[in-house]
Amino acid sequence: MALHHAKPGEAVHLASLPAERSTALVKTDQFEAIHLVVRGGTTLSPHKVAGQFTLHCLTGKVRLSLPGADSILLNAGDWLYLERAKEHGVEGLEDATLLLTILF
Repeated sequence: MALHHAKPGEAVHLASLPAERSTALVKTDQFEAIHLVVRGGTTLSPHKVAGQFTLHCLTGKVRLSLPGADSILLNAGDWLYLERAKEHGVEGLEDATLLLTILF
């Protein structure tokens, strides 16, 4: 079954999305938006994404690890922008939800 992606002009209430799994919101040739769920005590291994991206922490707390740099804490309400292909890892310090937007 195909995933439902938001259509232009369709409002999505992020707080009502499942808190137990990440959800793809929309994907086009220009960008992708994902409601990312990171459980406290879990880690997303260091990786890269193809485009520039932003992370907006909606709830909880995460730590981003960046090779050769200090880690970055994101609490609810914090927003971060990173360059294309910037390696990073994500550690859930608390159950957290984030809005990930990737620009291609």
